[in-house]
Amino acid sequence: MTIDVHTHVFPPAVIVRREKLLATEPAFAEIYTDPSAKMATADDVLASMDEAGVDRSVIANFAWADPALIDETNEYIINAALRAKGRLLPFVSLHLERQAGHGGYAADEPVDAKTGDPRLIIRQLASAGARGIGELRPASSGYNLANSDEADLLVWAALAFDLALLLHVSEPVGHAYPGKEGLPLEQLVGFTRNAPGVVIIAAHWGGGLPFYTLMPEVRQALAHTSFDTAAGHLLYDAKVYRAAIELVGVERILFGSDFPLTSQAKALERVREAGLTDEEAAAITGGNAVRLLGL
Repeated sequence: MTIDVHTHVFPPAVIVRREKLLATEPAFAEIYTDPSAKMATADDVLASMDEAGVDRSVIANFAWADPALIDETNEYIINAALRAKGRLLPFVSLHLERQAGHGGYAADEPVDAKTGDPRLIIRQLASAGARGIGELRPASSGYNLANSDEADLLVWAALAFDLALLLHVSEPVGHAYPGKEGLPLEQLVGFTRNAPGVVIIAAHWGGGLPFYTLMPEVRQALAHTSFDTAAGHLLYDAKVYRAAIELVGVERILFGSDFPLTSQAKALERVREAGLTDEEAAAITGGNAVRLLGL
C-alpha cells in the first residue's frame, strides 16, 4: 500500500475566490500570490493518485485566519473523504487563537456548548471523521508552539481523539521560496518534550531536524516524532534518505508529496532513486503510515 501523508485540497468555491482571499489571508497570500502556484480539489488528488499508484492520501487544510473559512474548508475536506470511502484521510484546521482559553484546557473539564467551547468543536470534527490536524503553521497563526494555551489544546485534542498533528517545518538556511517561513526548530523541540504520546509529523524532513539528533538532548526530545518527505526533492539531494535512516531510523520517515506543489509521481520517483532496499522503500511509502495512523 502506498500512502501520501501530505497533500492539500481546496473547495472549488475557495479556488474561485482566490484573488479576493489574497487581501485577507496573509499566510495564503504568501504562497498563492504567485499565479503559478497550483490549487487542487479532492477530485484532482484522486486523479493524481490513480496516475501515480497511490492508494491513500492525507488531504490537509490550511492555516486560515477567518473562522468561517476554516469551517467551510473543514466541511469540504471531511465530506470529500467520506465520498472517497477511505482513500482520502482528512486533516482539519482549527482557529486556535480564537479557541484557546486562559490556562489551557484539562481533559477532565466539562465541555460547555453554550460558550462555544473549542473542545466541543474538536469533538464534532473527530466524530465526523477527522484523522488529524494540520498542516499547522504556528508562526503564521500567531502562537508559540513550545509554550501556550494553543499548544496545550493541541495536545489535549490529539490525545483525546487519536488525532495526528502535521506541522509545517522549514529549514532555517538555504534558498528562499514562497511559504518557506515555518515553525522555528526550537519551538518544535520544546513542544515534543511536552507532548508524550502525541503522533507528530514534522513536514519537509522536519526542517533538517533529523540531523540535530546527533545531539543527545534533541534525540531524546524527538524520540517519537516522525518526518515526512514533502517537497523534499525540491530541497535536498537524494542522499537525504540514507542519512535520515541512519540518524532516526527508517520507521520514522513517511512519504509525502506536498501535491499539488509537485506531482505525486515525481515524489515517488525520488524515493526510487534513493538507493533504498525494498523493505526500506515499502516502509517509507506506506508501511510506516499504516502503523502510525492506525489504518
